[in-house]
Amino acid sequence: MTLNATNYDTGDEELNRRLREWFEWDKNEATRSDILQLVNEKNIEELKKRLLKRMEFGTAGLRTRMAAGFSMMNDLTIIQTTQGLCQYLLKNCPSVKSNGVVVGYDGRHNSERFAWLTTTVFINADVPVYLYSRVCPTPYVAYAVIYCKADCGIMVTASHNPKEDNGYKVYGSNGSQIISPVDKYVAKSIEENLAPLITSWDASVVEKSPLRKDPYNDILKHYNEDLKKLCYFREKNCKSSVTFTYTAMHGVGYPYVIEACKVFGVREPVPVVEQIMPDPEFPTVRYPNPEEGEGALSLAIDTANANNSSVILANDPDADRLAVAEKLDGGTWHIFSGNEIGALLGWWSWLSFRQKNPDVPASDIYMLASTVSSKILQTIARNEGFNFEETLTGFKWMGNKADEYLKAGKTVLFAFEEAIGFMCGSSVLDKDGVSASMVTAEMATYLYDQGLTLYKQLENIYQKYGYHISLNSYFICHDKDVIKKLFDDLRNFNGTGKHPDTCGPYKIKYVRDLTVGIDNSKPDNIPTLPVSKSSQMVTFTFENGCVATLRTSGTEPKIKYYTEHKPDPQKGLDKQSTQHELEDIVQCIITYFLQPEKYNLQTRVS
Repeated sequence: MTLNATNYDTGDEELNRRLREWFEWDKNEATRSDILQLVNEKNIEELKKRLLKRMEFGTAGLRTRMAAGFSMMNDLTIIQTTQGLCQYLLKNCPSVKSNGVVVGYDGRHNSERFAWLTTTVFINADVPVYLYSRVCPTPYVAYAVIYCKADCGIMVTASHNPKEDNGYKVYGSNGSQIISPVDKYVAKSIEENLAPLITSWDASVVEKSPLRKDPYNDILKHYNEDLKKLCYFREKNCKSSVTFTYTAMHGVGYPYVIEACKVFGVREPVPVVEQIMPDPEFPTVRYPNPEEGEGALSLAIDTANANNSSVILANDPDADRLAVAEKLDGGTWHIFSGNEIGALLGWWSWLSFRQKNPDVPASDIYMLASTVSSKILQTIARNEGFNFEETLTGFKWMGNKADEYLKAGKTVLFAFEEAIGFMCGSSVLDKDGVSASMVTAEMATYLYDQGLTLYKQLENIYQKYGYHISLNSYFICHDKDVIKKLFDDLRNFNGTGKHPDTCGPYKIKYVRDLTVGIDNSKPDNIPTLPVSKSSQMVTFTFENGCVATLRTSGTEPKIKYYTEHKPDPQKGLDKQSTQHELEDIVQCIITYFLQPEKYNLQTRVS
C-alpha cells in the first residue's frame, strides 16, 4: 500500500498529526524515506522520539544528532529554526535588513548545506548575509559580527561532539553568544513559524543573490591584524628554535593557525598529517575532543616525538578550544588541564600586558572565569590588584560580561573555562583556539628562552600564589528523567527534605543551588549568579575549604563534577595531603551523591 497523508494510523492522534506535518513540510527525500521506513516497521516508540518533541533552542542554540524528525538536526528543522530567528530579528531589530547576519560552518557532514539553507531563508526575507565561502573557525563568526557590524551571527557546528551530531550557534550584535531572555524569545518565534515557505528549500537563490557577500578575505586580514595586539615579543619569536606540533583534530583550524603564526613570527608547527584536514568522519579518534587526553592526542605525541618537538597545540574541530601538552625532562608527556592552561595564560596575560602598559590602572583591568573553573585567577587578582569576575558556566556569560566592561571603558585581558576554552584579549568575545594557540606559543618561547618550561612555570605560579588542585570528570546519562531524579534526590537527601549537610565524613558548610535559587552563604539565601530552572547546577562548599559543583552539560548527555581544594598549612595540609583528601572527597561524592549504580550512569570514555 502506498503511504500518503490520509491512510496511515499509528493509534496515537498526536503522532498521526505530527506525521502528516512531517510529510507535508519535509522536502528532503532521504529524511522523508527515513520516517516512512519507521512507519512501515511500525516503530512507534522511535517515531514518538523523533516527532513528538522538538529540539530545545537555548543559549547554546541547537546541538544534537543528525537524523529525520523534529527532535533532530536536518534540513527541515534548520529551516524552521532560521525562519523563527529571522522573524524575531525583523520584529525586534529591523536594522537587520541593512546590517545583515554572518553565517559560517565547519567541516562536519551537512554543515555547508545547513549554512546555505540558513542563508536562503534570510535572503528570501531581504536580509543581507555574510556567508563564508569555505569552512572557518567558530571564533571567525564571532569576530565577523563585530567587524561587519552585523546584527546576528550563526555558526553551524557541533564543536567536539561525535560525528553524528551537528549544531546551530547564535551570536548577538555584540559578537557574543545570546543569553536569556533572548533565547526564549527566539524559541517562541520558532514555534510560531514552523511551516516552511516553499522558497526556503531552494538554496540556488544564494549563488546569484546580490544580498550574499563573502567575508572570508576581509576577516582573515583584519582578524590577524587585531591578533597583533596579543603579540609582545615577535622579535624573540622569530629567533626561537622551539618546535611546536599542531593538530586540527580533523577540523578547520590548520590554515588559520598558519596565518596566525606569520603574525607572531612563530615557526610553522609540525602538523599531525593524519588529522590536519577537515574530515567529518574523524577517522583517527573515537571522539574529536582534545580534552579527552592521551587517547585523543596519541598521534600528536607520536608526531612530536618523531620531530623532536617539545610542545603540542591541539584545536578541536571548530578551533574554538585549545589543548596543550609538553614533553617533560624524563621523556613523558604532561597534558595540561584546562585549569592549568588557564593559570598559565592568566599569569602571562598580566605579565605581558603590564610590561607594555605600566600606566593602565589595575582597577580598570579585568579577568573572568566560569564558576566551575579554578579560582587561580581570583587569587592572582587579589595579589596583583586587578579585578576578577566569576560568571555562570559557558562563554556566553563571560563574553557578554566582557562586553559590559569594554563598553564601560575597561580592559578585559583574559577569560577562561576549565573545558579548555580561552579568550585572550577582547577582539573575539568568545573562546578562541586560534589566538590562544599563538599566545601559548609565544609564552612557551619566552619561557624556554629563560631556561624554563610551561610545566616549571606552572609550578612557579603555584609556589607564588598557592596551589589550586582540581579533580574534574563526568558520567554519561542519556535519560533526562533520570538526571532530574538524581538532582531532585539531592534536594531531598535521604528523605530529609533538604540538601545534604555531609558527604561521607566531610561536613558541608554552604550549598548553592542555581536551579532552584538557593545560596545559604548569603544573608538572604539568594544567589548572586543568575538562576536557571532549565539546567541542573549545585555547588557544595565544605568546611575544609574544598568546593565541588555538580551540573548537567548543555550540549552533551553528561553529568559533570568539578572540585577544587587548596593546601592549608595551618591544618597540616601540604600539596600531597591535599591531593589525597580531594581524591577521597570526590570518591565520597560519587558514592553518596552521584550513585552511578542506582542511576545507571556510565563512566567517561577516554
